[in-house]
Amino acid sequence: MSSDLTSSRPATGSGDPRVDALLARMTLEEKLAQLVGLWEGRGGSGDGGDVAPMADAMQGEESDFAEFAAHGLGQMTRPFGTAPVEPADGARAVAARQRWLVESTRLGIPALVHEECLTGLAAWRATTFPAPLSWGASFHPELVEEVGAAIGATMAGLGVHQGLAPVLDVVRDARWGRVEECIAEDPYLVGTVGTAYVRGVQSAGVVATLKHFVGYSSSRAGRNLAPVHAGPRELADVLLPPFEMAVRDGGVRSVMNSYAEVDGLPVAADAALLTGLLREAWGFEGTVVADYFSVAFLQTLHGVAEDLGDAAAQALAAGIDVELPTGTAYLGPLAERVRSGALPEGVVDRAVRRVLAQKAELGLLDATFDPDAVPDVVDLDPPEHGRLAARLAEESLVLLSNDGTLPLGARADDGGDDAAGRRVAVVGPNADDPSALFGCYSFANHVLAQHPGTELGLDAPGVLAALREELPEVELVHARGVDVDSDDTSGIGAAVEAARGASVCVAVLGDRAGLFGRGTSGEGCDAESLDLPGRQPELLEALVATGTPVVLVLLTGRPYAVDRALGTCAAVVQAFFPGQEGGRALAGVLSGRVNPSGRLPVSLPRSVGAQPYSYLHPRLGGASSVSNIDTAPVRPFGHGLSYTTFERSDLRVASSSVPTDGALEVSCRVTNTGGRRGADVVQLYGRDPVASVTRPVTQLLGYARVELDPGESAEVLLDVPAHRLSLVDRRLVRVVEPGAVELVVGPTCEDVELVVGVELTGPVHEVTPTDRRLVRVEVVRS
Repeated sequence: MSSDLTSSRPATGSGDPRVDALLARMTLEEKLAQLVGLWEGRGGSGDGGDVAPMADAMQGEESDFAEFAAHGLGQMTRPFGTAPVEPADGARAVAARQRWLVESTRLGIPALVHEECLTGLAAWRATTFPAPLSWGASFHPELVEEVGAAIGATMAGLGVHQGLAPVLDVVRDARWGRVEECIAEDPYLVGTVGTAYVRGVQSAGVVATLKHFVGYSSSRAGRNLAPVHAGPRELADVLLPPFEMAVRDGGVRSVMNSYAEVDGLPVAADAALLTGLLREAWGFEGTVVADYFSVAFLQTLHGVAEDLGDAAAQALAAGIDVELPTGTAYLGPLAERVRSGALPEGVVDRAVRRVLAQKAELGLLDATFDPDAVPDVVDLDPPEHGRLAARLAEESLVLLSNDGTLPLGARADDGGDDAAGRRVAVVGPNADDPSALFGCYSFANHVLAQHPGTELGLDAPGVLAALREELPEVELVHARGVDVDSDDTSGIGAAVEAARGASVCVAVLGDRAGLFGRGTSGEGCDAESLDLPGRQPELLEALVATGTPVVLVLLTGRPYAVDRALGTCAAVVQAFFPGQEGGRALAGVLSGRVNPSGRLPVSLPRSVGAQPYSYLHPRLGGASSVSNIDTAPVRPFGHGLSYTTFERSDLRVASSSVPTDGALEVSCRVTNTGGRRGADVVQLYGRDPVASVTRPVTQLLGYARVELDPGESAEVLLDVPAHRLSLVDRRLVRVVEPGAVELVVGPTCEDVELVVGVELTGPVHEVTPTDRRLVRVEVVRS
């Protein structure tokens, strides 16, 4: 097995002679038409509900397609992800629009079609995969790459060319509503898993789009779309590496700017980031697309532009090629700037050339479109995609604690008791609600929630229904208890009675994903407290007080402060919106059919007062006698239990002395010492005790997910480039410094089992673009 995620960058299409020929023929109106999208069905009426920030206020009146696209069209915005549409009907409508563009505009250039695809294609009846925090919890980039390929294939089959994912923001504050869209709080885990997703999507001929470049997750107080005050070293060491990996090692073809203003400068107008770093330093050759309305926000939210024309000129000059979701600023207002001479037309030409080159890459300049060729039935949820969703859901579930109550099922090989005749109470607001399995960018919660009465269109049993399938011999009793976030406690009594009459109580609590305050997690659903929302803490306390063992199942989009529950519940299982197969996966873990193997991709906070928090803190950021706030998490990054046991041993390095421009060849042995098959995640951390600038107390260098039968062992070989120990020095130059470092292996970032020292030798090495960034992993079974 290898997790080396390097890939060659695909051709840019800029060598296609048709690109320059088309550009030479274009009028200014035709050029600008290629730099905008059109979002049909999202006029100012709000009929579909807001699925983008301030959509109704920013969009204006609905545009007629033929009138808007008379000079051509750059992109179609979300034809499948705006309202429920039968897949075949949607595909025919897209093909008809494309045929009109080819036949009825002077140049006949088709539009590029984009959709959201964070948890699968955001379309009605399409497979909904686990949310990105679950990707991180799996520590399994190869599986995430398979999921990406499946999502890409679905999009390509409908005529969709670009997916607005993955999110590579590094989690910095658990209060932020969009934590659920992120992969982890560690930039290397984010980068490797995110790059795998990019490779998967783009293997299907679909453009992946990195979000949100850069700084969005560091907003003050965890508040959505708030100012960011991050120094250049934090940007370089924590927030930028995942994007660099996806560009240089994944060959990503599109990047979306962040809404953030970093130290007072909006990213949408920051040429140093969008051009200097992204293109000139990293060699990015694709397109930069605007996050929705972010060009106009330069005027309306940031106050750095006097009008829409000024905003458009600043964004285009900085490096934003395409305005999405529509042409609010890049059509009329920008045209006026160009005609007046305030903006050179060559800046427009630069962006148009990139857009045309990408359309050439995708084959759009040669494409023909026939709506009648679309089959009557288009299956967006084939069985093989469901199996992938189930695998990822199962591998992402994290067993936080267990006193032996789990697994519940009768399994002879586990020595379990006969389950026949047992009664299990299944309570809580998320026990019998399939939507609780989905994140805010799932079609179910992003769009369908605003169309009441429309069926889900997926086979997605909730936890209660899945347990009925999983444990047919067990009597299950159900009580809701409370809602996710209301103040109504009238149902607690019935839940307590159900628990008193049962041998075990499974309490399924957590979040409701939504948008802009319509949920407890998701975009615009930030948290003032990290207690479970609403009256759920009271319900849990009442259930524990019955004396019946309580198994707490958390279906959430962020880590919550559940310290007390970890001490009083018989077991706690964490699920980060595990998708349509999540109910069955959870039932499998509870029964014992599935051996949990997920690891925390984010620290489990002790309190809201410890936020913002990251395990990557320097010494000064840890607990201290000079402050009364204990920042230590109750469960650290990398934590996760299993129904079997593992022993890690024999940590070695091939050489105790390694050049600063070399690589560390590290090996470790892992053995399944328990009685059933399971997966361990070998985690290699590095510690740099003395450096020219302060360093994290520990940082993940590399990892390997290893599945082993009982008694089986494997040798894990990690070829770690010294780049993984690099830092941004006092000159703000990335270097590898000579000196002693410690390599640590343990079950979490905090628990040290094995340690070995290495000396980095030679001069200070200034990192170059050719230096390898990724750890090569090999697992040799014995």
